Amino acid sequence: MKKNALISALTASALFAAGIAFAQSAPVQSLRGAQIDEHVGVEDVFHQDKQRFTRSYRQQPPLIPHTIEQYQIDLKANRCLSCHDWTNAGERNAPTLSMTHYMDRNGNQLDRVAGTRWFCNQCHVPQADAPALVENDFKSSSSN
Repeated sequence: MKKNALISALTASALFAAGIAFAQSAPVQSLRGAQIDEHVGVEDVFHQDKQRFTRSYRQQPPLIPHTIEQYQIDLKANRCLSCHDWTNAGERNAPTLSMTHYMDRNGNQLDRVAGTRWFCNQCHVPQADAPALVENDFKSSSSN
């Protein structure tokens, strides 16, 4: 019984060593497509697209004219507010949030963004000039 366990352990260890040798023989590929010491320039996250899209209907939440791919928006942090909160918007040259974002459910004015308006990407999405996913006859209300 002990002999079979010893053979199994030796076989497993030999297979493990062979696996390591195989893994080390293949060259490591970089996901970014460059050597580790090679500088790769990245696009500025805060760029604005060429032009802002107009709204398609009354009271449509404005589209976001820049990428938000690396923005943190969770219970503790909201990256959008670093530019768009009323305390920062002027010096950042960014549009200020609507005053409705500073009202609670009972209509009381707050000094900070209401919890019901905290998760910006529930209503606002980055603008993209992308083809429609399905055929439709939608016409903007301003084109009537």
